[in-house]
Amino acid sequence: MIGIVIVSHSRKLAEGVKELAEQMVQKSVPIAIAAGVDDPENPLGTDVMRVYEAIISIYSDEGTIVLMDLGSAVMSAEMALEFLTEAERDNVRLCEGPLVEGAIAAVIQSAAGCDLETILAETRTALATKVRSLPLQNLLPLQPKSDLTGGLQIQLCVINPLGIHARPAAQWVQTANRFQSNITLQNLTKNSPAVNGKSINQVITLGVRCHHDIALTAAGSDAPAALAALQNLIESGFGEMNPSPRIQGEPLANLLVEGEIRGIPASPGIAIAPAILYHLEIPEIPRKPADNPDWEWQELQEALETARNELQALSSRLTSGEETGIFQAHQLYLEDPALLDIAHDYIFEHHLHRGSAWKIAIDQIVASYLALADLEIQSRADDVRDVGVRVLRLLMPEIRLGRSLHLKEPGILVVSELQPSEVAQLDPKTVRGLCTAQGGVNTHSAIIARSLGIPAVMGLGSYLSHLTRGTQLALNGTTGQVWVQPNSKVLSELQSPHPPATEHLPERTLPADGHSIPILANIVGISGADVAREAGAEGVGLFRTEFLYLDRAMPPTEAEQVEIYRAIATAFTSHPAIIRTFDMGGDKPLAYLHLVPEPNPFLGWRGIRLALERSDLLKTQLRAILRASAEGSLQVMFPMIASLSEIRAAKQLLVEAQEELRQEGIPFDEAIAVGMMIEIPAAVLIADRLAMEVDFFSIGTNDLSQYLLAADRSNPKVAAHADALEPAVLRAIKQTVEAAHKACISVGVCGELASDPEATPILVGLGVDKLSMNPPAISAIKATLSLLNEKEAQAIATAVLQLDSARQVRNYLADKIRY
Repeated sequence: MIGIVIVSHSRKLAEGVKELAEQMVQKSVPIAIAAGVDDPENPLGTDVMRVYEAIISIYSDEGTIVLMDLGSAVMSAEMALEFLTEAERDNVRLCEGPLVEGAIAAVIQSAAGCDLETILAETRTALATKVRSLPLQNLLPLQPKSDLTGGLQIQLCVINPLGIHARPAAQWVQTANRFQSNITLQNLTKNSPAVNGKSINQVITLGVRCHHDIALTAAGSDAPAALAALQNLIESGFGEMNPSPRIQGEPLANLLVEGEIRGIPASPGIAIAPAILYHLEIPEIPRKPADNPDWEWQELQEALETARNELQALSSRLTSGEETGIFQAHQLYLEDPALLDIAHDYIFEHHLHRGSAWKIAIDQIVASYLALADLEIQSRADDVRDVGVRVLRLLMPEIRLGRSLHLKEPGILVVSELQPSEVAQLDPKTVRGLCTAQGGVNTHSAIIARSLGIPAVMGLGSYLSHLTRGTQLALNGTTGQVWVQPNSKVLSELQSPHPPATEHLPERTLPADGHSIPILANIVGISGADVAREAGAEGVGLFRTEFLYLDRAMPPTEAEQVEIYRAIATAFTSHPAIIRTFDMGGDKPLAYLHLVPEPNPFLGWRGIRLALERSDLLKTQLRAILRASAEGSLQVMFPMIASLSEIRAAKQLLVEAQEELRQEGIPFDEAIAVGMMIEIPAAVLIADRLAMEVDFFSIGTNDLSQYLLAADRSNPKVAAHADALEPAVLRAIKQTVEAAHKACISVGVCGELASDPEATPILVGLGVDKLSMNPPAISAIKATLSLLNEKEAQAIATAVLQLDSARQVRNYLADKIRY
């Protein structure tokens, strides 16, 4: 059972809190107090050793929570931890929750058998019930400091459908900050007090809804102009009254019709389950002291400026006004006086480290949101967390920050955006589907969702921000449709039996004339290998090892990697497994390398360029691959090769790693095959020379298409142009295959094109030797191959190379091919 320690300046207070808490439960809970000092004349105070003794008296490996009142109580508790062993410290948590309410909440949860983290979370929000029953000024951390006596005031009615939620609040604060006047806003309908009109957090927590009456007051030389500008915002409905029509050809993102939203189909499949809204989890951050408040504050300002630049870069890549409005709101959180004043106080008054002060400020603002009964306003706490974590990553890079994506119960994960490393963590058994506000079909996140067989719809826009946890959802990842609280007709259609799937057709890797095309799988981890084997893969054509490096404070060790690569080798003992060295950069940054943001990261320091400059990381990985190769048919492949010098430098590191292992007496496959990715146009043009350096090629059609066609596949406005069926891309594949075969080496395709049954006859006809794909696509590709012969495929490939566009290629395939 979790123990509770109460640290207070007053022994009488601590005894009273303990007595009150014990009265709340029928079951005995271990509670110890450390309060007062042995001085009859001055009994108020705290003693470090008393705190230490109190902790030890009730300590257990299940965990102990320490609650403190104020001042030296906090310092004494922190110092007491130093007397504990490292193992004991790991099980003790100092909690900033309120002493009385927190102790009651902690004791009740402990008696119920809850774990340490659950009790901590409950203790920190122990004031919520009290806050909900009190006027709003009791939950807001700051109030306007200026006296607005004599200011100008107007009263208006809010008319936009959703009221002053995040995006309108961002517009409001941006407008208010253009003026020197002090501005307050009051929700007359709720009879709330006036709040600082230049604080986005205070404006949002007013809970202003459609048809609410508000009062806005301005005091200052430009007060009339300020009121006029803000009045115009209100009366125009913040631009939400007449949504602009959808542009022809753009994804049907955020179009709501009778409970249906349409987004970008990113991973096929049907999912019906409750919505699970996931937010960033902020870990425990110790209250580190700091000696130089001025320097700490300056460091915080620099981190805030970097975060603003990151958000601005994200916003500039979006085309939807609503989506850019979300990022504008996030930028305003970074300037919010309510947030900054709390951080400033803890840096200058309490002499805390910038990261500790920022974490406290974020926690207080989040608590103010969660204390409200309005579920929609509560959901804005996720925005504050997101912004807070963005800054914490810059302030304290040594602390691992991220999402815990292991769902306790099945559901459809609803989130603004997921990084590829986060998608790789998802368990298809519990994550039935994925809905994101951002992203597209060709992003790495979508690719990994497809490899895991998780139905996904992306690019749904800001509508997701209005969903509440547990809302029933249904999605069709093939069509991009999402239904909110689907009716019985929709459910019946989605659950009705479908025509026989391709996996029921003959699974043959031999086309009708006996020409063999091995079918391999693209995977991101050990679990992916199991999925691939069950799907019928004949080996691994691409193991994306970069996901071993992401979302970590330090790179994986050689021993860690050996264990993983051995597991892959043993999973496919009689088949090859190609391990691609880490392909970092672009949309896969490494936090511990402190990469500087680049204006165009896909043309920047990524792939083999980064790996060769950090040869220590690459050699460690090569040693691990070699060591694991002794137990299976592993092959090594280098990414993003653009020149002969790059592949030669990479091979030289491999030679050095081999020599080191020989000297150490560690066995490895002396004949390990070495390959490279063809995904840069320059590599296509010198493929004949590169073929003399390696044992095989693997064509990455995703990057090859975007580079060859100058279309960023993560940009929704141009992503459609990065189509691998464009004749220019097909001609590049043909040229690569011819160069490989002339040098007597094999060539495969491991990009998304390999997963497309429509493209299978073209790739076979162009002479591709093997195909590597997402495991869910294997059965369909095998079925297509079983009905195809090589001569037919060659005729198809010859014909499409003469066409003018990807559209014509698809039309030709639809008209001419019948299976």
